Amino acid sequence: MKRTMRVAAAVLGLGIAAAQAQTQVVLQYPYPDLFNTTHKQIEEAFAKSNPGIKVTFRAPYQDYEDATQRVLREAVTGNVPDITFQGLNRVRVIADKGIAVSLDKFIAAEKDFEAAGFHKAMFDAGRVNDAVYGLPFAISLPIAYYNLDLVKRAGGNPDQLPTTWDGVIELAKKINALAPDIHGIVIEWSITGNWLWQALVFASGGSMMNEPETRVAFDGEAGKAAIRTLARLATEAKAPNLSGTDMRTAFAAGKAGILVTSTAYLNALNRQIDGKFALKTHAFPGLKEGVSRLPAGGNVAIITAKTVEKQKAAWEVLKFWTGAEGATVMVKTTGYMAPNNRVANFDLKDFYAENPNQYTAVQLLPYLTGWYAFPGSNGLKITDVLKDHLQSVMDGTRANEPEKVLANMASDVQALLPKSN
Repeated sequence: MKRTMRVAAAVLGLGIAAAQAQTQVVLQYPYPDLFNTTHKQIEEAFAKSNPGIKVTFRAPYQDYEDATQRVLREAVTGNVPDITFQGLNRVRVIADKGIAVSLDKFIAAEKDFEAAGFHKAMFDAGRVNDAVYGLPFAISLPIAYYNLDLVKRAGGNPDQLPTTWDGVIELAKKINALAPDIHGIVIEWSITGNWLWQALVFASGGSMMNEPETRVAFDGEAGKAAIRTLARLATEAKAPNLSGTDMRTAFAAGKAGILVTSTAYLNALNRQIDGKFALKTHAFPGLKEGVSRLPAGGNVAIITAKTVEKQKAAWEVLKFWTGAEGATVMVKTTGYMAPNNRVANFDLKDFYAENPNQYTAVQLLPYLTGWYAFPGSNGLKITDVLKDHLQSVMDGTRANEPEKVLANMASDVQALLPKSN
């Protein structure tokens, strides 16, 4: 009996020692509705092959703005997580504030990193001032979703969906006429504050600022075309001014013919639609080869751990999450694309063949460009200013004077830029 107790105590002691030997890495991510399942599945796979590291989660951030604001506040109190997932356009502020840990030394120490799917474009997505501060986890692009049942009822051709905004607006008007409770189009113009605004400007060949970043440039011809398009969507296509959640709910319920938003919501929409109607994804309208670009949305994983031990463990977590296993889970559980070359070009080849709606965004990769981050300490405030002005167009308040709104918006943003610029 005593021998049995001693053996049991020894086993218990080994278990406690093993648990104590684990390094805990605290991870925090945004958009729980999109990523809860994804991160849980990756964590389960990681735990099987990395018994020495325990990944735990903080309550998710609501969105990218919330993620950045909380990390900036937590940095003051020294309470940041070990890894934070931030919007691609927020790497700059996290790096400039000295919160992010440079990954260059970790990358340099890796062998066969390129064969594992890691490549220069991945590093560039998280690069600030010639140093890499994060690796992209999930990449999205803006696309159009079509309810083919409503398209057919409105006399549209599912095999020849519109490629221009003129065509989209005309089709939306026809869908509007089907019934009083049906919206021709819903466009999530306010997603992350200014992501779709950037898409509209970039698609017309414009930029957010001039090259030396001394003044705003979105008030040029490309910006004028972009804001006129938004005004037409509000006035001609009668796009309702709903929240993003309400837009996607209406579309999934069969009450909207066209939805313009991120690829990120594809799997969630498929689950909501559940076969009620035929869904088809299509390219973002208005693209011109050789002229247009589209901003990469999505998020990047950044190490914020302070001790060397935690940083080393966090790097192992980061590699797994953005590597082949993590990226495969991410693609299959969301509508995002994998920035990892191996996954995008080889591991998921059959998956994309079987899921053409998810391949739409992959086909748009030639248009990919960066999600612009405004310089200085007022980046988050600038996002709010842009959103407020665009709101005045989309709610109809100033939809009849879009170019005046653009001029006011440019002036207000210019005033918030660093004076040295």
